[in-house]
Amino acid sequence: MSDEQTSFLETQPTEKKDGVHREVHTFVMRGGHMTEREKRNYEELHDRYCIPFSETPLDYEAIFGNAHPVVIEIGFGMGHATAIIADEHRDINYIGIEVHKAGVGRLLGEIRDRSLSNLRIIEYDAMEVLRLQIKDGSVSAFHIFFADPWPKKRHHKRRLVQRPRTDLLTQKLVPGGYLYFVTDWLPYAEFALSELLQTPHLKNKYDGYAPHQAWRPETRFEHKGLDANRVISELFFEKVTGEEAQ
Repeated sequence: MSDEQTSFLETQPTEKKDGVHREVHTFVMRGGHMTEREKRNYEELHDRYCIPFSETPLDYEAIFGNAHPVVIEIGFGMGHATAIIADEHRDINYIGIEVHKAGVGRLLGEIRDRSLSNLRIIEYDAMEVLRLQIKDGSVSAFHIFFADPWPKKRHHKRRLVQRPRTDLLTQKLVPGGYLYFVTDWLPYAEFALSELLQTPHLKNKYDGYAPHQAWRPETRFEHKGLDANRVISELFFEKVTGEEAQ
């Protein structure tokens, strides 16, 4: 284990259960309903399009058969936007990380139906995947769209976009790579903006919140937020080095 990995683990929030301190995860496993189609997709396509979790760093060229840039989406939900983006940008390779089987099953079907050779899935805890399976300086971008805002104060420690988790994300980015975060929960947007501004080697591309990126499709979940009069907030930070990082 590298010094950076050890440092990251030592600074992770923990909670005490049954007398034992355990790392706080950014998700909880919920028993979600899967449709028959999602179940069938999961059973038939999982081994074909899902990358098993391991402690061995990924070889992107071996997985995708090319040296195209790699973008990782953390928590793709049902995968609707993920599939569209991958379909419209076939010169970029995408890895979606998700723990909920229904969404995995739905996106597996999209990969097959759209013949997406540039999209694969890892069904595991994203922080563990990043720490052990993703090489430093190897990711062109991170997409984090409508992650759980964990609105209760006692749950803020579970939020994905906060330090030191943002330090780990930055560590995995190539110079010039970006982190694109979207939420419909304004308090989380304000919290995330503060955390990203404090993350070394990240620079806000815009003055405050970012405009909607035209290539990102709006999702059903996003429309529900708009219907509920919630504000859609977007953040777009880039990794800088040298004098730019000062």
